[in-house]
Amino acid sequence: MIGASEHIRPRRQRASWFGRFQVAALVLLTLIAIISKFYLPRLIPSTVWLELPLLLTVYFGLKRPSPILALLFGAFVGIAEDSLAPENLPIGMYGITKTLVGYFAATVSVKFNVENSGIRLVLCFFFYIFHAFFYWLMRRALLGQLVPLDPRETLIHAAFNAAVALPLFMILDRMKLSGELTA
Repeated sequence: MIGASEHIRPRRQRASWFGRFQVAALVLLTLIAIISKFYLPRLIPSTVWLELPLLLTVYFGLKRPSPILALLFGAFVGIAEDSLAPENLPIGMYGITKTLVGYFAATVSVKFNVENSGIRLVLCFFFYIFHAFFYWLMRRALLGQLVPLDPRETLIHAAFNAAVALPLFMILDRMKLSGELTA
């Protein structure tokens, strides 16, 4: 029996090391996504519509069916995004919207099978529209700014982001699976 418990302990340590590695990789990818949101359009102007921090928030919410963890992750992403935003907006605008997206994505993942690519596509499309609408609503209601909202442009950007989400999610899934197989 003593030999069996010693055999189990190294596996747990290895599994915890891979878990920490995956958390570090997720944080690093998230920071890269946030930085690229503001600097990539300077290099490639046609990527203004790309919302990688939102897609990572949705992915995390869908993969972790814990609304509290997804809520905290969304808040982290949103506040980090707010701190780099070039606009003179109060910190918390992206924080609130990303928090809500993370929470709702995790809540949806509890109720539905979100491993299907079609469902992921629809959810990313929906969450982009939700994010854009709620951000627009907060700027109008809380800040009193008359910001235009173009529904046609929002739908097009939502479709592009949903299309980008599918290969991104596949890559992230493979990264996670390779870590689980080695552990």
